[in-house]
Amino acid sequence: MAALASAPDPALVAQIRRIEIRTRRAANAALAGDYHSVFYGSGIEFAEAREYMPGDDVRRIDWNVTARMGTPWVKEYVEERELTVVCALDVSASQLVAQAPAGRVGAAAELCALFAYLAAAHHDRAALLTFSDRIERFVPPARGERHALRIVREVLQHAPPGRGTAIGAACEYLVRVLRRRSVVFLLSDFYDAGYEAALRTLAQRHDVIALPLTDPLDGVLPDLGLVEVEDAERGTRMLVDTSDARVRAAFARAAEARVVARRASLAAARVDEVPIVVGGDLVAPIAQYFRHRAARR
Repeated sequence: MAALASAPDPALVAQIRRIEIRTRRAANAALAGDYHSVFYGSGIEFAEAREYMPGDDVRRIDWNVTARMGTPWVKEYVEERELTVVCALDVSASQLVAQAPAGRVGAAAELCALFAYLAAAHHDRAALLTFSDRIERFVPPARGERHALRIVREVLQHAPPGRGTAIGAACEYLVRVLRRRSVVFLLSDFYDAGYEAALRTLAQRHDVIALPLTDPLDGVLPDLGLVEVEDAERGTRMLVDTSDARVRAAFARAAEARVVARRASLAAARVDEVPIVVGGDLVAPIAQYFRHRAARR
């Protein structure tokens, strides 16, 4: 932590230290074994073709070589041991809207730290992409705990981002810059549309897991009487009578429609979804997903 001693903001240093302590413990204790079983060996590379031997899996027969040689030949593969873990984080204005003081970005900082420390513990590389309605910052893949700390600092301390959300642009950027197959954790509130094609392309080349950051306020409008509300991304304001049951019901229906649309978009792109509730247990949903995925494999 010596590198953080010169940080100008003591509150930021304290926040990073708290995140480091919590996420390092979770990475080492709760998730290390599951991470290894889920992601190691998921990438394979073709090594060579050799003659078929009794007991070989017939699904590995190389029919082109077999036709040329006149005898059965099979493909040999080797596991791709080096893994790159990428946190693609939405830092748009709506990410700050939540009951928790730090909003969704605060929860995202802990999740990014968790994945970065998991990568560091297994000598894998970690990277960070932050985006809004534009690409904000890309921290290239690197190894080690000092790099994990840098990722946390970049999440918590960045220039004011754009207000909007462009998930498609973030996906297109990652397709261009990631040369090796990677695991991409996409953290966003997914208040966006038209990103399906770009996400599908990214998922065809990399292992993408979506982590929708949700808050209880997303689906339930509290009864607070007549209040002025502002669209975090558009900046528009309007008066809303939250005491009207019809208004609250319409809000709930709109929220449910957004969830249904998000799930349909992710399913169409063949991307797994792990909803994360801001202010709740951040590790438990990840651990449960790792266990279920390992069981599927």
